[in-house]
Amino acid sequence: MLCGAIFDAPTRKNQLNKLEEQINAPDFWSNPEKSQKIMQDRKRLEEQIAQEAKICGLTSDLDTLFELGREGENVSADLERDIKSFSGFLEKLETQMLLSGDNAAKSAIVTIHPGAGGTESQDWAEMLLRMYYRWAERNKFEIVETDRLEGEGAGIKSATFEVNGENAYGLLQSEVGVHRLVRISPFDSAARRHTSFASVFVYPQIDEEIKIDIRPEDLRVDTFRASGAGGQHVNRTDSAIRMTHLSTGIVVQCQSERSQHKNRATAMKQLRAKLYEHEMDKKRAEDRKMEDSKLEINFGSQIRSYVLAPYRLIKDHRTKLSVGDVDRVLDGDLDALIHSYLVFRKTGKTATDKDEPLD
Repeated sequence: MLCGAIFDAPTRKNQLNKLEEQINAPDFWSNPEKSQKIMQDRKRLEEQIAQEAKICGLTSDLDTLFELGREGENVSADLERDIKSFSGFLEKLETQMLLSGDNAAKSAIVTIHPGAGGTESQDWAEMLLRMYYRWAERNKFEIVETDRLEGEGAGIKSATFEVNGENAYGLLQSEVGVHRLVRISPFDSAARRHTSFASVFVYPQIDEEIKIDIRPEDLRVDTFRASGAGGQHVNRTDSAIRMTHLSTGIVVQCQSERSQHKNRATAMKQLRAKLYEHEMDKKRAEDRKMEDSKLEINFGSQIRSYVLAPYRLIKDHRTKLSVGDVDRVLDGDLDALIHSYLVFRKTGKTATDKDEPLD
């Protein structure tokens, strides 16, 4: 079947069988870090195989319905239902394939702040908070609220929460920016139309523990004869060690011991310490970059408008996608908006461009 050729299920099943052999080995859990990685790989392969099986099943069902239609049976309602189901599943699958970046698969931390406008904007911020909670529930993500400051009278002054689950950050990147609401304010006794703003910022959950993995191919070790005082063995043998970490250019050396083995161990300890500091510097630079991007969010450059009056429409200003079912979106159905953003980010194609297949 065509879907089997596209997804290469036999290869993935072969890979899964090899992982199962490793998992069933008596010493499998002796290296927890390696074991965890293998378990994650198994889960990923099982999901890919299940996706391939579902596509093949849906394709087979459609083939059967088309055949019945050609024989004169009235299957239009069944076809409409199955085609809609198939289309929705393929769109979700394509969304996963569009995710990119080192942190896309990570869990996310989301912060919401209302703009100027007092109670009206605070209420809008809480509406967004509910929208993301409902979206997380729909997609079976775990929500952990870490901070919430209640507004005066209604709404929230700020909220921060975790969205825990695979690809949460990759999916929620579409939400970073300013969200604009236009509605008849329930807090205005004159029932006038108000415009409110709230900013959303999303960043990945980064592991606090930094693992220093020094690959042998990334390391050049030179031995040389120690210089200066230290005894005849230090001066007459190549006991000194110089280590060069090729990818970072970090160099350490040790010649304090007569034993090359001891000098090597000391040099490795020094190298690990320097690499740790190097990784910490990178993490601090990444944190600064994220904070800078947060500060760039301003209330004059909204990414999306939610209009509840005088008409009802949601429009994403980056992708040009418009959605008429406002209530459904506010109740957490963000799939079309997220998918449209990921397509736009990868291809530059907006919802108003001609439909062309993705590369």
